[in-house]
Amino acid sequence: VRVSPRRGRHGDVDYKLGGHVSANEVSALLWRERELLDLLLFKLEEEQLLLTAGKSRWLSHATREVEQVMDRLRAAGLTRTVEVATLAEEWGGGENSSLRELAANAPDGPWREIFSGHLTAMTELASQIKELRDVNERFLRAAVRSTQETLATLAPEAGTYDSSGASG
Repeated sequence: VRVSPRRGRHGDVDYKLGGHVSANEVSALLWRERELLDLLLFKLEEEQLLLTAGKSRWLSHATREVEQVMDRLRAAGLTRTVEVATLAEEWGGGENSSLRELAANAPDGPWREIFSGHLTAMTELASQIKELRDVNERFLRAAVRSTQETLATLAPEAGTYDSSGASG
């Protein structure tokens, strides 16, 4: 029995049992995942703009939006894994084939190039996302450090006490 995707009410992927998967369906899933990766890149850039502008008021909203896109990407990634493996098996590949293996096992013609193109684009997007995530993390650490330093300067100096308990 195979699990195959179908679109939910918000464009997210739900699952149904059984059926055959076509190269067109897998390509459409990969396009949807690429769109989600692009959306994640946008949301991370949005988050970075808030960080660099010092607009911490909106940071929790931006972070929540990043998490929502990540949840949708996890579901899309699971669906992709299942569908790619199913199609690769139909094309003579292994039962747990990756997108790279699917492209390598694609029949002669346009599908090899199409799936290789998806792989290249998704790899580039993932690299850009990782780089932006790392930069945002550095900005957040610097902001936390700056906040701690500011709070430390606002606190009254710790006094010392003598043997009678009076501060000096």
